[in-house]
Amino acid sequence: MMIENRTFDELSPGDTSQIRRLCTQDDLIAFANVSGNHNPLHLHDYDGDGDGLHEAVAPGMFLGSLISAVLGNVLPGAGTRYRSQQFTFHERAHAGEELISTVTVTAKDAATGTVTLDTTIRRVSDDALILSGEALVEAPRHKLHYSTIDLPGLIVQRHRHFEALLAKAEPLPALKTAVVCPEEPNSLGGALLGRDHTLIEPILVGCARKIAACAEEIGRPLDGIEVIDLPDHNAAAEKGVALVHEGRAHAVMKGHLHTDVLLRAALDKVRGLRTGRRFTHVFVMDVPGLNHPLLVTDAAINIQPDLKTKVDIVQNAIDLALSLGIEQPKVGVLSAVETVNPDLPSSIDAALLSKMADRGQITGGLVDGPLAMDNAVDLAAARTKGITSPVAGRAEVLVVPNLDAGNMLAKQLTYISHAEGAGLVLGAKVPFILNSRADDDMARLASCAVAALHHARISGGAA
Repeated sequence: MMIENRTFDELSPGDTSQIRRLCTQDDLIAFANVSGNHNPLHLHDYDGDGDGLHEAVAPGMFLGSLISAVLGNVLPGAGTRYRSQQFTFHERAHAGEELISTVTVTAKDAATGTVTLDTTIRRVSDDALILSGEALVEAPRHKLHYSTIDLPGLIVQRHRHFEALLAKAEPLPALKTAVVCPEEPNSLGGALLGRDHTLIEPILVGCARKIAACAEEIGRPLDGIEVIDLPDHNAAAEKGVALVHEGRAHAVMKGHLHTDVLLRAALDKVRGLRTGRRFTHVFVMDVPGLNHPLLVTDAAINIQPDLKTKVDIVQNAIDLALSLGIEQPKVGVLSAVETVNPDLPSSIDAALLSKMADRGQITGGLVDGPLAMDNAVDLAAARTKGITSPVAGRAEVLVVPNLDAGNMLAKQLTYISHAEGAGLVLGAKVPFILNSRADDDMARLASCAVAALHHARISGGAA
C-alpha cells in the first residue's frame, strides 16, 4: 500500500486522522519486554494490585505510542519529529479492547516549522475517552511517497492455548489418576503440580522409599496422598491398570519407567485396558504464533502404521480434538506431496483416509490428504498450489506417515518453534498421560488438563 506524508505547507487547522487498533495481551507482553516496565498490573496472568483480579491494564506509554503511530504514519506522517507531548488519562484501557487514536491539527508556527495537534484515544465499544492531550511536532518539509514498511514480525513465546485449556479444565472434578513409578523429581513434581491445580487426584504406585526421597528432594509433603509400595516396575504398571478396573482410577500417568512396560500391562488381553481400537499417541501442541492448538499424531507408539492402524490414529485424534472444544476438527493427512503418487505409499494412504471420512468410516471431523506440510498449515501455500479444501491451510490435526516423521515434527516444533507439547495415549478405556523427562511444568500441567477434558467428555463428567 502506498503512503504519503503531509508537509508543513499542506497542513491546515482542522486536518484530522486516526488509527484503529485492538489492544491484545501479546501487545502488552511485547511492550513490557521492549520498555523494561514489568509492572504486573499490565500483564494478563498476574494480579498487579492485590484485588484478586488479573487486570491487564494498558500502560500509559503504550497508549502514548498509539498516538505516536498516527503522527509518524499518517498525519503529518514520514519525517515527523516530536518536540513535546502532554497527556491526561481519563480511564484505563485493557487487553481485549479496541481503541481509536485520533490527532487533529490545531495550530501552525511558520517561524519554527512546528505544528500543534490535539490528541485523543477513545474506546470503540462505548466511545469512552481514555486519553486526551496535545502534541507539538516538527512537520516534514519534503514530500515522501513510500510503500508500507514490512517490518520483521514478532512472535510472543506465550502459550495461550494451554492457558485456555487449564482454565477450562480446572473447574472439573479432579481426575483420579494412577501415577506409575513417580520415582524421580520431575515425574513426581508433575503429578503434584497437577494436584495443585485440581486437575488430577494422584495415587502413587511404585517404590515408596524412592517416592518419599523424591518428595523430600523437591520439598513437597505427601500428606493425604495414597502411596502403593511396589518396587518392581512391571508389578507397579499392572497395579496401575488394576486400579482402573477397580474403579479407583480414571486415568493412568507415566512416571519414571519405560513406556513399553506401562503399555504392556495396558495391552494385556485379559487384565489390560483394550477397547478394540489401536493405542495411538497424540501430541497437543501450543505453537507460538498459531491461532489454534495443533495436534500431531502418531509420534510415539505406532512405528510404521498400516492403513487400518491409521484409521484409528485419525479417529482417536478427532475424538480428542472434540474434547478440547474444536467443534469440527480439520485433519490434514501428511505426505511429501499434495497429489497421489503410486510410488509414495503415504500419499495413497492419505487419499484413502480422506475418502473413508467422506463415506462415514471416520466420523466427527473433516479429513483431507495427501497434503504437504506447507499447504496443510498455511493458507497462502494452499492457494498457491491451487488446493481448494476446507482443511488445506487450516489443519488442526496433522497425521504423519510414520513415527520417524511424527517424532521429528514434534521435536522441531518444540525446539525450533518454542512450542509446548502435551502427550496423551488414546484407544484404551482411560486416557494415558505420557510426559517426557525433558517436559517443563506447563507441558506436564497441559497433559493433565487434556486428560481431564477428554475424560469429562467421554464419561459425561464423572471423576
